[in-house]
Amino acid sequence: MRNKRMFMLMIGFILFIAVIGFSLSDRKELTWPEKFIKDTSAYVQQWFYKPAGSIAGFFEDLSELRLLYEENEQLRITAAAYARDKVNYNFVQKENERLKEALSFTERQKQMYNYNYLIAQVVSVSNDANNRSMNINLGSKNGIKPNMAVTTVKGLIGLVDSVTPYTATVTPITELDESSPTFNSIAVTVMGREDTSFGILSSFNTETQRLLMTRIPEMDPMTFGDTVITSGLGNVYPRGLVIGTVETKQVGDFGLTYTATVKLAASFDHLTEVFVVEVPALEDAE
Repeated sequence: MRNKRMFMLMIGFILFIAVIGFSLSDRKELTWPEKFIKDTSAYVQQWFYKPAGSIAGFFEDLSELRLLYEENEQLRITAAAYARDKVNYNFVQKENERLKEALSFTERQKQMYNYNYLIAQVVSVSNDANNRSMNINLGSKNGIKPNMAVTTVKGLIGLVDSVTPYTATVTPITELDESSPTFNSIAVTVMGREDTSFGILSSFNTETQRLLMTRIPEMDPMTFGDTVITSGLGNVYPRGLVIGTVETKQVGDFGLTYTATVKLAASFDHLTEVFVVEVPALEDAE
């Protein structure tokens, strides 16, 4: 038995050495047991690798999705901030331009006639056909009185009708009617020819959106494109306030005087700010 065991051990040892030698030899192909084991292990591994890869890919996608969401949120915040800043910039820029224009207007008028201009905000506008008016946020506490002229940078828009301590009601020039007891005619002249041109603004045509000027002398040199301004006669409207431009001129009803149509310089659309004209020298008279 001992010899038999020794013999089997030697045979096993010889086979082991032979297998090692065979494995270390320079072979071009694998043996069929190696091929079988390798294929079997690869087949088994793929069933573990694919699910593991899918799970790992799923969590990786979740991580990337979270990063993408955070980036999108940041981009949305940045875009919103940019839009807000752009709106604010545009508003400030327009506000600066408007204030510069208003400042130029008031300084120019002060140099001409030494008027004071009280800037007011339009708080409401009434479109009632029987009572068209607008309310401003200045009143008697601010020195506002009835019959003060109200203008914009572009031109005259109306007259203060009534006053409370903190507000005032303005009747627009579009309500001009020579037969009205509250809105009388306006004596006007032409800029640059104040001594030779004269007329009376008597009414406003709602269809043509033009003022009617009457009582123009026959020899008056007034012509198309002239700038119509208040003459100051009547001690209601201070002189030199721009009203509009002459569009047409024709012979009057009796052939002795002329009439003309005047296009308003001021726009009544989206009025936000106006100037109440205070004339210190005529304050008591007004």
